[in-house]
Amino acid sequence: MENKKIFVVKPFLPPVETYIDYVKKIWNNEYLTNNGPLHNEFQETIQKQLKINNSTLFTNGHLALECALKSLDLRPGGEIITTPFTFISTTHAIVNNGFVPVFCDIKLTDYTIDEEKIEKLITDKTVAIMPVHVYGYPCNVEKIEEIAKKYNLKVIYDSAHAFGVEYKNNSILNYGDISMLSFHATKLFHSIEGGMLAYNDNNLISKLDFIKNFGIIGNDIVDIQGINAKMNEFQAAMGLSVLPFVNQIIEKRKHIVNLYRDLLNVNGIYFVEEKKDVKYNYAYFPILVDETKYGLNRDELCETLKNYNIFSRKYFYPLTSDANCYKNKYKNDGLENAKYVSNRILTLPLYPDLTDEEVRKISKIIINKGNLNE
Repeated sequence: MENKKIFVVKPFLPPVETYIDYVKKIWNNEYLTNNGPLHNEFQETIQKQLKINNSTLFTNGHLALECALKSLDLRPGGEIITTPFTFISTTHAIVNNGFVPVFCDIKLTDYTIDEEKIEKLITDKTVAIMPVHVYGYPCNVEKIEEIAKKYNLKVIYDSAHAFGVEYKNNSILNYGDISMLSFHATKLFHSIEGGMLAYNDNNLISKLDFIKNFGIIGNDIVDIQGINAKMNEFQAAMGLSVLPFVNQIIEKRKHIVNLYRDLLNVNGIYFVEEKKDVKYNYAYFPILVDETKYGLNRDELCETLKNYNIFSRKYFYPLTSDANCYKNKYKNDGLENAKYVSNRILTLPLYPDLTDEEVRKISKIIINKGNLNE
């Protein structure tokens, strides 16, 4: 049994002096929230870095996603086609806004929504499609756009994992009507907690600002049913502190992923192949464990790693459609691929401070099924 614990993720912390310098500005400005100067600086800086036209910041990614749905004037009670292979937040946002999730199966190649199965799920109740760029692997945005235009549907991308991802030299955030990013502490870029919406429609700028501030549009005037989802100055300060390091963070993660790929040439262990027209961000490193060829199932491998204080994650398991709060309420069939992957997926430790030695050790345990002496 090893003493040092290796977790699946580890938050990046910038030099403390950098953050303190921004915190001193908060004291000087005496501005804590409600579109303060650091909030505005962060919004402008990140918008330029990500090469997007418009952005709105939020206190977290989940509330950003809920506000996205509120902003698009979708028919109340309508159906939204989405994937069950995602974090529970995606489905919660749909249901919390009074919509009905319609679950579409995924592709075995990259675990994103199967665009070839979307059309058969469209009915006269369908109002939108909410795909997910799972682990930062981009969906087939061109085909989804084609379907959305054909049926006059809105497209909201859950891009929580997709910070910095590009497709054909264009930010993945520029596709669809709105894309949501999460800046949670465990993401490759974070503002402790936080989130953002990216969009091209200028008319959404003021609307989203109103929605995230209780729907208040002026003194004594509340025209929109809104919520409180504003990003505060301390979150913006952390975002500004981390942002200069993000390219370095991605490069380190890329090195680790490539090392895993080189080492894990194991029968029954599979990972997603990269595409040439995508710039990846290496948000996660998922492996799929085929127990018939590998010899252990996913759960057994997870426990084997844990015996060495290495903590992987069954991410995403269970499917959101199988969550206790949803499995008896919404249709849950035709999801063979999603169920297959969910029962076999395991994300391995991945963060900039992870050493080559630790990656080799993790890989050796996987290769030898727990026997480090082989």
